[in-house]
Amino acid sequence: MTTHEQVMESLNTVPVPCVMRGLVEMNLVRDVTINDHTLDIKLASSCLNPEIQDWLKSRIETLKDSFSGIDTINVNYEDVKTAELNQIGNVVAIMSGKGGVGKSLVSGLAALALKRQGYSVGILDADITGPSIPKMFGLNDRPECSDSGILPMPTKSGIEVMSLNLLLPSEEEAVIWRGPIIAKVITQFWEEVLWGKLDYLIVDLPPGTADVPLTVLQQLPVSGVVIVSSPQDLASMIVKKAVNMARKMNKPIIGVIENMSYLYIPEIDKKIELFGKSRGEEMARSAGAPLLATLPIDPELAKLCDEGEIESYQNEVLEILAKALSKA
Repeated sequence: MTTHEQVMESLNTVPVPCVMRGLVEMNLVRDVTINDHTLDIKLASSCLNPEIQDWLKSRIETLKDSFSGIDTINVNYEDVKTAELNQIGNVVAIMSGKGGVGKSLVSGLAALALKRQGYSVGILDADITGPSIPKMFGLNDRPECSDSGILPMPTKSGIEVMSLNLLLPSEEEAVIWRGPIIAKVITQFWEEVLWGKLDYLIVDLPPGTADVPLTVLQQLPVSGVVIVSSPQDLASMIVKKAVNMARKMNKPIIGVIENMSYLYIPEIDKKIELFGKSRGEEMARSAGAPLLATLPIDPELAKLCDEGEIESYQNEVLEILAKALSKA
């Protein structure tokens, strides 16, 4: 006779359309009952429009022949708040008081590094007025949604992304909103997007210490903050504001990443510090956290980001990031 474990294993082979992770991984299976050769399956309908619900039901019914002793499969749906379905192990905020230091780049690389280590990963693009994550990953399609919420968009490697740019008529559309509205959108991205079961959710924060960082640090269960800086003295001064904010909010600082530390010229085997001497160690001491990495200016990486192909990037820094974040 078919067991509960066998049913759950089979259900996880049924991909949720548009997300392409299994029903169990998306935490949509609410109940499984086996009784008198009948298998009753109850699924959450959250974020699933009627077409997707019908497709999933038909797909599950095709599993009947693989279940011994099962003559009938009944699939029913129940309403569940999307927030109740999300089980996220670690929420990591990528933060800096300064704009233009590469927070989105670090967010993308961190997610990619963790994904390559076998973790399930999502990115919440909290930079509402200047989102760049979709462009970096080559995402153009609009996400599927229903009255109860939104399904995130998967990248080529399976990183799940939610960004306001995915919901706008065009990626050049300006978002001219006041702080409270932007903060509300962040809350909706947390509560009304079906993230399911994730090992890591990377939150790409905008610069500064105002509404959005405050909303994220107060309302999301942030397990740690990564501070992004660059070598300039001006940047270091402003980034320290973000460090102080994280401390005041009692959020642990996982570490510091210095971006644009140098440009490596392979023809002469030399590193040129275009923005001055590295201040990574100094910033790390100020934050009371380790220096996770010093990232170079890499024209190849910039090209891949412009082409939406960041997932093709190969560099040892990805392994360093994965080890640092997985230990946090």
